[in-house]
Order: sequence, then C-alpha cells, then structure tokens
Amino acid sequence: MGHYVPLRKLPSAAELVPIFITNVVRIHGIPLGIVSDRGTQFVSRFWKGFCKNVGIDLSFSSAYHPQTNGAAERANQNIEKYLRCFISERQDNWSDLIPWAEYALNSAVSEATGHSPFFTVYGFDPPVLPATFPDTAIPALDEHLASLKETWGRVKRALEDSSGIQKIKADRHRRPAPVYQVGDRVWLSSRNIKLLVPSMKLAPRYIGPYKILRRINPVSYALALPSHIRIHNVFHVSLLKPLLCNRYTRVRVPPPPVSVEGEEEFEVEAILDARVSRGVLQYLVDWVGYGPEDRSWLPATEVHAPRLVRAFYLAHPRAPGGRPVAARRGGGSVTVAPAPPRRLAAASSLLAGQAPSDIAVASAHVGRRGAGPGGETRTRRV
Repeated sequence: MGHYVPLRKLPSAAELVPIFITNVVRIHGIPLGIVSDRGTQFVSRFWKGFCKNVGIDLSFSSAYHPQTNGAAERANQNIEKYLRCFISERQDNWSDLIPWAEYALNSAVSEATGHSPFFTVYGFDPPVLPATFPDTAIPALDEHLASLKETWGRVKRALEDSSGIQKIKADRHRRPAPVYQVGDRVWLSSRNIKLLVPSMKLAPRYIGPYKILRRINPVSYALALPSHIRIHNVFHVSLLKPLLCNRYTRVRVPPPPVSVEGEEEFEVEAILDARVSRGVLQYLVDWVGYGPEDRSWLPATEVHAPRLVRAFYLAHPRAPGGRPVAARRGGGSVTVAPAPPRRLAAASSLLAGQAPSDIAVASAHVGRRGAGPGGETRTRRV
C-alpha cells in the first residue's frame, strides 16, 4: 500500500522522521524493515540511528539500479502518469490530486498478488464510486460529482493499461541473470561513473576488470573497487560483464611501483589537463598501464615529468600554469611550462651512467593527500 505526501522540497533526515511517523507509523505501526535507495536522508546517521532504536531493519538498493526496489519505483511511475494526465496547465494543483491518486492506486488489482494493496493490508476492498449519482438539486455539487466519476474512470483505465504495457516491455528484454563466483573478474559499466575524460560519449563503456568479493543475492554482487572510486561497491548484475579469456586475450595487469630514493614512484603516460585549485596548480595525470578510471589530479610539484609537461603546454599554450616570456626573435611572447623538480632524474642517472640533464623522467610522487592509480596514497613512478 502506497502513501504519498506532498512536500515543497526534499526533507532532511531530521524532517523525515516526523513525516514517517505521521504518514506510516500512525496508520500501520512500526514496520519490521524498510527498503530504500541511497539518498542522503536514508544513509544519514540520524535516520539509521532512529531506525535502529525503534527496531527497523534497513536495506538499500543496489547502486544505480532502481529496479532493486521495484515496487516503489513502479508506484512512482504510476503516480507521475496520473498527474501528467490531470494536472493543470500551470501545474499548480498537483497536491490536490494526490489523495485521489493514492486511493486509485491502492484500489487497483496487482498482477503479482491478484488483489489490491487495500485488500492485502485490510482484508477487504474499499468501496468504489457508484455507477450513477442521483440528482442533488445543487448544480455545483452535481457538476463536481460528474467530474469525479469521469476522472475515476479515466484513472482506472490508465492504471490497467499501464500495468499490462509495462509487463510486456519488461518481459521482452528480461533474460536469466548470469551467475558469478567469488574471485571472478568482471567488467563494470561506466554508465553511472564520472570518468575524467573530455567526453563521456567517447569514454569506454566498461572499466576494470574488478574482482568479485561476495554475492549479496542472486542479482547483486560486491566488487573490489579502488578506493578513489567513491561509490557503493554493490552493483546489479545488469551492470556487469564477465571477463572472457582465451589464448589471444591479454588482461591488463597494472605495473608495480618502482622504488626511487626509498620512495615508490609510478610512471606517467601523459599530462591531460591543468587547473588551479585553491591556489595550487594541478595536473590531470594518465598513468602507464592504468585505465581512465585511475586518472588523478596531482599538485604540479609532485609530478616529475618535465618532458610531458612541456609537451602538454606546447599543445595547450593557454592552459593554467604557463608563463609568458619574451620571444627570442622579434616581438610577441611564448608560453613556457613551469619546470618541475628534477630529483628523480638525478637518481635515474646513477643507474644509467648518464648525466642528470640528459635523462627524461616521467614520474609522479603521491604524498599523503594525493592518490595514485588504484587509489593508493603513495608515490608512483613511470
């Protein structure tokens, strides 16, 4: 059974509690459990603490898969369809339509149970509007009742049509869910993950592969994600693809760091962008052997790749961090990249037997506040 509460804005966790008590607990009592999405109100400590103290078990839907809480999502679709049909041109009367929409939805027979939500909860169906209304000799009331009857009929037909159409469409694309084992490696859809790329249209559709940590239920799995991908690590099976290997398949294995002067360094593939954040010049670093999901912004002082930095500023002379200097021949000016530290060049020259000035080093040191590929808070060298 659904209950719909008109609100001017999304409530905070503290505001959600009295709304929940007034519209759910007052009518049905304290529930044993609640399934919700991962909205900020539902994952807050305030809401979790309230539910824990009153004995409510909380369950959350899989990341970016609203079908996990299908009943609520279906109810939301139905209420939106109803409001679109009957709302005024100015869309300012939707709150007046909510009570009748709730009554109609709770009176509609469910395909799953064969009963209406009202019957499932109370054991009987609510009374429906009579087929005809007697004349009341009050013109305004007669007009209102006639309009009410017409609206009720249209709502009932719309709900019945919507239920049948949605079932047909869902069954048309539904396939048996693949079964994965703990330790299997899978690709993760990048559809809902913000990658540091210029255009998501040209970004890879899948990232990884990542190892499966555990099976939550038949259609949800927990993945071993890098720490810098700050999203919940439980995903619906529709967002995963198995890693299929044959003798021609080469799985990308991230290269390990190299120790330079007692610190781990990771190799830099390219400098992709530059920005100034809180007064600090930063570079967007693409790491050798890692995908676009591992790209990271690092302070310029921690990127030891002078050749790559210069190449970036030659291709993007107007990027932040360049400094105009007088041209050697004639007027005008040119943009020169800032010179990064050469500490690693000196260390590498000892191994190669070359002078420090002859070595081109492309590496980055990640301090405590930085994050290298894979999310490690350590140094990387290329």
